Amino acid sequence: MRQSQSCDACRARKVRCVRENLEDPKQSCKHCIALGIPCTYDYRPKKRGPPNLYLRRLQEAAAAVVAAQAEQNNQTNDVASISPTSAHQSLASPIHSNLSPLQQHIQSPSLEPVLAPIQTSAPIIPPSRYPIAADSYHNHYSPVNTILPTPTSGALLTQKTDDNQSYSFPESYGGFSAYNWSYKNHQPLPVLLPSVMPPLSYYYRPHRLEDIAPRDSISLIIALFFDFVYPLTPCIHKPSFMADLHTKREERDPLFFALVMSTVASTLVQVPRSYVPMERSVVRKLAQRCYEASRHITTAAYDPPMSMHVVIRYFDCIYHFCEGNDAAQHAAFGEAAHIAVTLRMHEESSYEGLDPIECEVRRRTFWLLFGADKSMSILLGRPICLRDEDCTVHFPKELDDEYIIHSAYLPQPRGKTALVSGLNYISRIFALLGEILVRIRVDKRSPPQGQFATARLEEVQSLHSRIMGALMHTPEPLRLKQTRRHSRLPAECGGAGFRQATFAEVKDFFENPKASRANALNPFLVMQANLYVTQQLVRFVVEQYRDELVMALQGSIDEHQVAEDREAVASDLLNILHSIPIQSIATNGPSLVHKVRFVASTLLDAVRKAETAPASAARAHAFLCAFRAIIAILLSLTRCLGDFLSILSEIERNYL
Repeated sequence: MRQSQSCDACRARKVRCVRENLEDPKQSCKHCIALGIPCTYDYRPKKRGPPNLYLRRLQEAAAAVVAAQAEQNNQTNDVASISPTSAHQSLASPIHSNLSPLQQHIQSPSLEPVLAPIQTSAPIIPPSRYPIAADSYHNHYSPVNTILPTPTSGALLTQKTDDNQSYSFPESYGGFSAYNWSYKNHQPLPVLLPSVMPPLSYYYRPHRLEDIAPRDSISLIIALFFDFVYPLTPCIHKPSFMADLHTKREERDPLFFALVMSTVASTLVQVPRSYVPMERSVVRKLAQRCYEASRHITTAAYDPPMSMHVVIRYFDCIYHFCEGNDAAQHAAFGEAAHIAVTLRMHEESSYEGLDPIECEVRRRTFWLLFGADKSMSILLGRPICLRDEDCTVHFPKELDDEYIIHSAYLPQPRGKTALVSGLNYISRIFALLGEILVRIRVDKRSPPQGQFATARLEEVQSLHSRIMGALMHTPEPLRLKQTRRHSRLPAECGGAGFRQATFAEVKDFFENPKASRANALNPFLVMQANLYVTQQLVRFVVEQYRDELVMALQGSIDEHQVAEDREAVASDLLNILHSIPIQSIATNGPSLVHKVRFVASTLLDAVRKAETAPASAARAHAFLCAFRAIIAILLSLTRCLGDFLSILSEIERNYL
């Protein structure tokens, strides 16, 4: 290394260092001679750039390993029950471990560093729009830095619980036999934080499904996903996914393993508990384990971003939503949305050159994110993340998965409605909701005045007409069978007999494994509930804002007309809920309950305000009586809606 030209004292004082003979490095400079101090040249310039923390971590880890080995070697004579080579084998030669993956699963069920710490000497007790490039997975992964738990630590972590029992299921789904449904839940003992944290690359390695649960159990849960969850979230291409699962791609591609784990976790929290023949606590633990296994891998695998990342984080968002983890749900959605934007999934031009399967997976996933964004915005009051004016991507092609192959799109058989058509129609509804939400946010910040307010009112009225006609041309399987279109109040609405019968049907559906599931297995009935309830939600939001604009323009509003509009919303929503089998409604899960609850609670507030508001003396007596009659009907409708909401709340409680 080059010696500094100034001595240490002159450098510290920032003065020029002068020596008589520059050739003699041992000669003191004039300042040091004058001051009578040693003239040294110990300063060495620091390397530019940030410190190499990764190298420092490796050095610290190596030092800790050496110290642990030395200390353990000193204890081998005292502890006869511990193999003298076990700790050395897991620390110094991790890639030569003789443990099978299943043994590793038993010892480290959650794949977390805190649950599988590095062993130390002391015993240690988480129309068509959209494109994307085909997912490419990496067969190469470095075994370096792979640290496996030792047999000793596994013995310490393994503990039998009362949940260790086998379950059998009388039915089979999707061709998967249910005879071998067994799941053992291992509860680790409390652990201490490891002294050395493994690098992220430790998790980005091949895994086996058997490390988490028996393969037959995973296969049955995947079958449940395609039977009950897939119609509402068709973001996986079933033929290629099942082919990859059959060839055990997860053992070569860690990211595909993460996709399977997130799919299983989101399925377990979305299907009714009677569908999965396990105790409720065991199902929750398995769902958490699958989520954590997926999260550990995706954290270390962001580059390069792929559509599979978006699907995984979308499933994670659903998992957190059903578990009630609001902050984690929004974080997962934010990651999914930002990766989607990074991949330019919102731009149609980015789909050029992609194979058909990748294109459709990206389109479907993007529109699912788009709808979730609008739902969270209206139900939770959150800002819009994906705006319609920024999106040029087409809706997905209305083709079933078996007619989409890597090389081409095959024609859909005439007369057969594609499952993805439900996603397309609800995406159009959410696009209209996005338009009204953007206008509401802009007008709150800067209220329109004069002719601008009039123009805005015309826009809102146009949006109202579009939302009312959004489902006029749905294919026959998605068309609602209205039997009470001319009746404002369903005949059986609010009756004690109806409530008791419906509660009994809900209880049988959720608790009886042998109950009929024909309506729940009909994907178009399930999508009907989602489509028509969402339409009424958006209609209600549009009408609320239209009334606010009228009030701002005219200074008053026709309360009689407002009450009639609210009555129409409540009546139509009740007719929808009564026209669709309760099993199909229940299969939609908590998301549908939130939409109905939003409308019902807002309507109830409006009725209470109307009931308690003082009557204007200027009103004619006849008009007042008619208005009160409408309010009475609306109150009756709202109470019926409240009764139905109690049924929906019972449905919500039967999920995880």
